[in-house]
Amino acid sequence: MSEKIIMRTGEALVAGGPPGTAAEPEVVIGALDGPVGTALATLTGDQVKGHSRVFALLNTDVMVRPVTLCVSKVTVDDPKYTNILMGTVQFAIANGVLDAVREGLLPKDQVNDLGIICSVWLAPTIVDVTDLDHKVLFDIHREGMKKAIAKAMRNEPSIDWLLENQDKIVHKYYQMGLDGKI
Repeated sequence: MSEKIIMRTGEALVAGGPPGTAAEPEVVIGALDGPVGTALATLTGDQVKGHSRVFALLNTDVMVRPVTLCVSKVTVDDPKYTNILMGTVQFAIANGVLDAVREGLLPKDQVNDLGIICSVWLAPTIVDVTDLDHKVLFDIHREGMKKAIAKAMRNEPSIDWLLENQDKIVHKYYQMGLDGKI
């Protein structure tokens, strides 16, 4: 059996599609008999109006392993938004998890002992997109999930990289503020 994973964290941003389709998952990965398992169980039982927590499913009645809880970063109050989030995006996250197992990013021998919590970003403006290409949305969110898992499992970015690049990176929205665009 692989080394026990207590807790890993990661995030990713995958854009490039039409407006509103970007994925920005943040993940916490760890053993179900540790802090991640406790958090997963607590979040599952502590539903909050507008921020439902659901397991990542390939389809109704087909949950992925490791168990993955999707938590929306956006208040969910529009049926169209709910259908996109709990349909295309949930399906993409589930596939991203399985891709990570297939590629060895997550140890296959621990899939029943690990849990993943995924904070899910789906732009609220997605409901205004006419002729939404669900395949593009799916591909972006699938890639985002796998990328976030990879970064978590590889402990990326490293502290050395962060220290070396700290003064070279400017947060996008900070820069927009400086430029008077927000």
